Amino acid sequence: MPWVEVQGTDVSCVEEGSGPPLLFLHGNSSCGEAWFQQFAATRDRYHVIAHDSVNHGHSSNSPRDAEEPDRVDDLEGVIAALGLVRPVIAGNSMGANTLLRWATRHPAEATALIPSGMGIMDAGATAPRAPDPLAAETLFLPTGDSLTEGFKVAQPRMYERYLRIRSTATRIEALCHPRRPSARTLAERGALDERAAAIRSPMLIVVGTLDRLLEPARRLHAAVAGSELVEIEGAPHNVYYEAAEAYNAAVARFLARVAAPAGAR
Repeated sequence: MPWVEVQGTDVSCVEEGSGPPLLFLHGNSSCGEAWFQQFAATRDRYHVIAHDSVNHGHSSNSPRDAEEPDRVDDLEGVIAALGLVRPVIAGNSMGANTLLRWATRHPAEATALIPSGMGIMDAGATAPRAPDPLAAETLFLPTGDSLTEGFKVAQPRMYERYLRIRSTATRIEALCHPRRPSARTLAERGALDERAAAIRSPMLIVVGTLDRLLEPARRLHAAVAGSELVEIEGAPHNVYYEAAEAYNAAVARFLARVAAPAGAR
């Protein structure tokens, strides 16, 4: 199903394979297509899905004069629209934050959870705010520290692919006209350190050792009983993209233990 309607947003979805549902959530200014390396690694065993969140990818934009919709509400709508039951949910950065907030609302309703590039922030961390407007002439969105300089040099084609698939008209419009973060989003982000301990679904936390959120990922591991933590040496914030082989191997080992499809155990 390439499109679903969720609370007024025309949500773009990509799907492959068959089997238990495995849902991927992209990061800020990325899109579902960025998970293509994970699709290739899992579509023979799972029904893999990635949707573009509101104001990203090929989904529609929210009104400029309103708060940005809460992404957990969007996720709940996508799960309902696609009829997904007890999915495995993986997410990076913003997508991992959405995953974690969803899990605090639904502590045991996922078969497994795989956050990467995210964790529990320091108590003194500054609350997110709407970014400054993007220059109107911008065509390709900068990647910041999501990928390393070494990757850009060694894998220029893969780096260029990432630039192209994320720099959509929808996302550029939203960055040129930033929306206000929703009050519910800010409240739940601020309470994650208190609420994460309630999560009961099996959890694998993946983080690159170069990621600025390495320590928050370790705090998340300490907060969620029974969670597993994999630190991938030399990998940056977008560990799933730059270090896809190591990320996919860690995910495969974890899912083989906690969520292998029938007949694959």
